[in-house]
Amino acid sequence: MPTKLEISDDARPLDERPVLLDVEDLRVHFALRGGFFDRLLGRSSGSVKAVDGVSFKLRRGEVIGLVGESGSGKTTTARALLGLAPITGGSVRFDAGPEFGGEVDLTTLREREFRTLRRNIQLVFQDPHASLNPAMDIGTALAHPLKIHKVTNDRDEIAARVRDALERVGLAPVERYLHKYPADLSGGQKQRAVLARAIMLDPALLVADEPVSMLDMSVRAKILELMLDLKRDLGLTYLYVTHDLATAKFFCDTIAIMYLGRIVEIGPAEQIYADPKHPYTRSLLAAIPEPDPRRSAPRNLPRGEVPDAARPPLGCSFHPRCPSAFGPCGWEARDLTALLEQRWTNVSEQQYEQERSAVGEPTAVDDAGLVARLPDERAGSGAAAMLLNEVRAGDPDEPFWKGVTSVEQDDAGVRIAFNDPVDPPLLEHDAVKVACHLHDPTFSSQA
Repeated sequence: MPTKLEISDDARPLDERPVLLDVEDLRVHFALRGGFFDRLLGRSSGSVKAVDGVSFKLRRGEVIGLVGESGSGKTTTARALLGLAPITGGSVRFDAGPEFGGEVDLTTLREREFRTLRRNIQLVFQDPHASLNPAMDIGTALAHPLKIHKVTNDRDEIAARVRDALERVGLAPVERYLHKYPADLSGGQKQRAVLARAIMLDPALLVADEPVSMLDMSVRAKILELMLDLKRDLGLTYLYVTHDLATAKFFCDTIAIMYLGRIVEIGPAEQIYADPKHPYTRSLLAAIPEPDPRRSAPRNLPRGEVPDAARPPLGCSFHPRCPSAFGPCGWEARDLTALLEQRWTNVSEQQYEQERSAVGEPTAVDDAGLVARLPDERAGSGAAAMLLNEVRAGDPDEPFWKGVTSVEQDDAGVRIAFNDPVDPPLLEHDAVKVACHLHDPTFSSQA
């Protein structure tokens, strides 16, 4: 198999290497299907913004890691780049090389055109057990891409390329593995075979979706080392999708932290680990296990769960879980509901029943949710105001109160108004880009 680069791009600094993949404002929205009458009347039921404005540049020889929790949109981003998920908007420009027509916008390609380009972009799946045909021996599985893409029909050349690929990924002696089936291999050996199949077509870009998460801890580092060797020897570029910041630190040049369909922080890996800017990044780093049982590390993990992508929070999507959120971050009526529910999980059943019977459900007064009402079940009782005062006195540092602009009491209950939400843009800060009002000069003084 020929080596792609005679002079490795690794010898040059990252910012001097040519851009292989330029993603700009990528959006993948999935329409929600409503009830029968909604569909009959043509009414929209909204959409899930799985990917909502993702932008980054991937340079030749670089490894970018898309990191985030489940539901952050990282896998959907990778699938969209491969034409496996429908792209709603944005552009994805790929330097396919002269053989494939130079730079192309992947969002404009038809399926037949994309099929040809897939020779230059390959995918390494998360589960090696499911990505190999159990009825096909390893030699046949590796030869299959050459036949599908009509690279060659010469049996001797096919056999030579298969042998070379197996040797490159460490499945040697080759004769021991050529005629084995996936069931005869260990998890690590299967992933090596998957990598061998991925490099058969001599691609420029490998998209690796959690390639070691299904493997035993003992073989993860070996597979990542193998991928780095392939990168060096074949001039590969990687887009690495993972939830594991520990392996990303070992493997990636650049880290992009994703949350609810957006990149909230992106920059050089060493900078992200040494001095994380976004509160979510700090939370992810705090969750990395400490291998030394004699050492204890603080676990300042974010509260709550990832919000519903069909109804993302206003302003900064992370604000309901953020310990540093303040006024412009996007407080709204449903945050009041979450605040009261959190209180009621920490009181006695008797106190819960008393408070729950005294106040009604918090509701949004306006369409935007920026004004909420907490009603008194008995008009004029003042129960809602007393409850809010107790909640605030119990935790005066709760970030929720920084987003409240006014609290007005009347006979029907309490009316609460919130700051106007501001969606944080991705701004340059030191060596990274971060989407956080704490690092935006327009708002940082208010924190």
